[in-house]
Amino acid sequence: MSTPTPSPNARWGLVATVKAPLDEILGFAAHHLDLGAHRLFIFLDEPDAESRETLAAHPKIRVFACDEAHWRRLGRKRPAKHQLRQSANATFAYHRAGQVDWLIHMDVDEFLWPQGDAVGAQLAALAGDTLCARIRPMEQLCGDGTLFKAFIPPGPDREAIVERLYPRFGRYVKGGFLSHLAGKLFVRTGRGPLRIRIHNIFRGDEMNPGEVEMDRMALCHCHAGSWEQWITAYRYRLEKGSYRPDLAPARPREKGGLTLHEVLSTIEADSGRAGLRAFFDEIGAADAGVRQRLRAAGLLRHCDLDLARKRQKHFPGFG
Repeated sequence: MSTPTPSPNARWGLVATVKAPLDEILGFAAHHLDLGAHRLFIFLDEPDAESRETLAAHPKIRVFACDEAHWRRLGRKRPAKHQLRQSANATFAYHRAGQVDWLIHMDVDEFLWPQGDAVGAQLAALAGDTLCARIRPMEQLCGDGTLFKAFIPPGPDREAIVERLYPRFGRYVKGGFLSHLAGKLFVRTGRGPLRIRIHNIFRGDEMNPGEVEMDRMALCHCHAGSWEQWITAYRYRLEKGSYRPDLAPARPREKGGLTLHEVLSTIEADSGRAGLRAFFDEIGAADAGVRQRLRAAGLLRHCDLDLARKRQKHFPGFG
């Protein structure tokens, strides 16, 4: 297969399987339309008529209701785990995404944040043999929603940096993040059969062939912008989400590593809600001392997503 000549601005799109209030879905969509997305493939995990109609009215959005007919069309029963539903829908969209040159799978609480050139220009500048491009995350801090902690690249100093930033709980939290460090992948379309997973792709048995890192684009992850938001989602995440028991510990077991599930379960058993609050205040940087240390380490970022304005711009009839 010949490699196409890159255009000055690549056409790009995203795919997301969402279960959220309509205003949150529209904020997510509007942000990426504002960045120049050519196509959004939105899969409604629990479809309702208002969400479907509002999204489908936009010419750049393709909406899929994940009902029984949808899963029959994919030739399978509805997977019990939401991660498997996300992967199935993302793979389905990839093989029908001929309108775009690049596609990224994202969650409704994740927002691309390019620095310098626009998203399409950065993708167009990639070498022709690049199949996938990784976007590393920033994680939202407590407050007005505009502050994020930056990704600390892996290396011999990362554990020590994290423990200086978070002296009480840092050794149990990989990279200082409550959620993933892997980020998400843009995947070049039209390159044959692929399987898309949450943080990786597979071509046969090969994982992430031709991968590069995008160093001028980040993923603003709004995992928990307040104590109330975090504790509301805590139980689900502990059982089925990003704190579930089958995920690996932050460091090897022989070095005292524990999974986040074990750490949080122990804190809750010993100190209840107050203990969980102390954990969140440190890792979520509600504590002023943590913010000062992040700023001193050059790891504090200001990103005003401005979602209300963008939502009104792209969906003026809503609300």
